[in-house]
Amino acid sequence: MDILNFVQAHSVGFSAGILIIAYIFIALEKIPKATVALLGAVATILLGLLSQHKMVGDTINNLYFINYIDFNVIFLLVSMMIIVSIATKSGMFNWIANELLKHTGGKPILILFVLGLFTAVTSAFLDNVTTVILIMPVTFFIAKKLDINPIPFLITEVFASNIGGTSTLIGDPPNIIIGSAAGLSFMDFVKELTLIVFIILIAVLGVMTLFFKKSLVTTKEKMEQVALLDNSKTITDKALMIRSIIVLVGVILGFITHDITHIETSVMAMLGASILLVFEKPSEICKEVEWNTIFFFIGLFIIIGGLEASGGIALMANWIIKITEGSQAATSLLILWGSGIISGIIDNIPYTATMTPMILEIEKVMGASYAEPLWWCLSLGACLGGNMTIIGAAANVIVSETAASKNYPISFMRFMKYGVIVMLISLILSSIYIYLRFLR
Repeated sequence: MDILNFVQAHSVGFSAGILIIAYIFIALEKIPKATVALLGAVATILLGLLSQHKMVGDTINNLYFINYIDFNVIFLLVSMMIIVSIATKSGMFNWIANELLKHTGGKPILILFVLGLFTAVTSAFLDNVTTVILIMPVTFFIAKKLDINPIPFLITEVFASNIGGTSTLIGDPPNIIIGSAAGLSFMDFVKELTLIVFIILIAVLGVMTLFFKKSLVTTKEKMEQVALLDNSKTITDKALMIRSIIVLVGVILGFITHDITHIETSVMAMLGASILLVFEKPSEICKEVEWNTIFFFIGLFIIIGGLEASGGIALMANWIIKITEGSQAATSLLILWGSGIISGIIDNIPYTATMTPMILEIEKVMGASYAEPLWWCLSLGACLGGNMTIIGAAANVIVSETAASKNYPISFMRFMKYGVIVMLISLILSSIYIYLRFLR
């Protein structure tokens, strides 16, 4: 009892300590991050930083740990994973990629640009990891046909996936967290971020073209082989493809019309997943869901809930307001660049989950109009910063591990050489956009 009283008296220190320790172990990657998050969540509850009990007497307990888990995020993630897993089985995404490649005439530079564009657009509607997993087999196949190194394509695809995922609510997990916390709809993200993301994408693809131009050379005969790709057998299940397209279009329309229907994105995604599951074996599809990611989110929400309940988040918010002297421009740029640099070093999901309640606290003190650009700065910084290093985002790690297994290793320093330039281009263009859109 005395120990619990001591913890309560120093709740900010204990909750911050749990979060910092969790960050360290997540960054070290010696223990699976889902395990780290769940251990931190259990410690938060056992130390009494959040309560195990739903009720206190006859009243609802505000400190009940379940209250701090954002189930909009959880159900949206699970549902989209199910939809994408089922749709992928039909071969529809590979068919689209192959059709685009046939129209390049087999020219390596044009293929680089097309693969980057396809990856970015796909990442806006599917998660980044799924997108790079889909595009990598196509990439290795094309590189073999052209007899060139696939690394320039792979690096470009990583950058494009992180950039494209920034443009929509469902494109990158940080955006799902931000959208749920700030009450931002699918169309809010499209309206505010599509233009700047497109500008950043074109700039980055242009730079990658210049960097890799000399290494992307092949013969005319090999180019013709790519131009004449046989795509007739790529679709493995036409009925499944038709169902998947109808459901995907319906779900995205549901996201777009949220302001009219007031149906939450998580509910719309669950509806789509449920319809597709009618025709599938749920036990098989559920194996495809990334449960490690889901439990990582759950544990993380509880850890950060402990810091929020202790008042630690409010202290961080007040500190930012103090050092920026209440300047909206200074706060916005601090969050944008801080998010970009930090997200290049550590996982952007725990970082975003920590920052969202802090911006909500700033919003309480300074008002909604003051906080509006801060949400977009957090989104742009957290999503685009992941391009800085090979460990900055999950898609980066997946691509580097797969490339290494195919005897095309991408070293940390080689990736960072390009990644830092891409991050700087992205954040400079984002700063200009934020200033012109919100701060002038």
